[in-house]
Amino acid sequence: MLDNQTFLITGIADENSLAMKTAEKILKNNGKVVCTGLGVTSFHKNLSEKAESFLNKNYEDFENACKKVLGNDVYTAPLDVTLPESLSHFADDLKTRNIELNGFLHAIAMDKTIRNKSVKPMLEVTAEEFNDTMNVSAFSLVTLCHSLLSNGVLQNGASIVSLSYIAAEKVSFFPYINMSIAKAALERLTIEMAYELGKKYGIRANAIRFSPYMGSKAGNATLKVEDVERANRISPLGNASPEDLAHEIVHLFRKETRITGEIRHVDGGFHIMG
Repeated sequence: MLDNQTFLITGIADENSLAMKTAEKILKNNGKVVCTGLGVTSFHKNLSEKAESFLNKNYEDFENACKKVLGNDVYTAPLDVTLPESLSHFADDLKTRNIELNGFLHAIAMDKTIRNKSVKPMLEVTAEEFNDTMNVSAFSLVTLCHSLLSNGVLQNGASIVSLSYIAAEKVSFFPYINMSIAKAALERLTIEMAYELGKKYGIRANAIRFSPYMGSKAGNATLKVEDVERANRISPLGNASPEDLAHEIVHLFRKETRITGEIRHVDGGFHIMG
């Protein structure tokens, strides 16, 4: 299904990441993957000891997970989407290695207002916190597209999928406040990319809202067991699985589809409930 095609997978933190499930699914469908994780790059300057330690641990977990699940031959690289130099270096490295991308998964998100399952009310979020979350979680879609297109790494007819959530549209029964605004922006940017890149390059772009999921670091940062259980109970089909999500992403990656500008739901019908 994905023979002779290569896809960039961002946002892998560990082997339980939703992005990792997608990478596995691509390999099972005879595709190839390039994986990026957050880590120290040569473009990070004046890092505190605490920040450097965090980034090193994060990247070590990422690399170990990729080797364990995807094998030793999978290309991995550190990438910080907030640093233009990091983006350019990554794209140039792919070009040097003659790696052409047929699409990518945007699964990058960060929100410093979330701590120990507690989330700041929107009225208490600072401009810096808001802008940092928006830059990493939403605008990085644009900067990543620009970097990959600038040297021809992202191919004509490619497919982009952004990972979103129902809180982008409505207030959820669990706290997802500042991040929900960024996800709403990510969805709108995905639609804009569907138009701009579709007209110019034949590139498709879609977003997917997934069920509440605690298996990943991101999901566990905010959700509680009762949140997931409630969603599972009220969803007509119960909560979707990471396998369901990966299946849909692979479907959208297929060259045969003419789907673009969509906000898809892989959530067992959670989104139709009041």
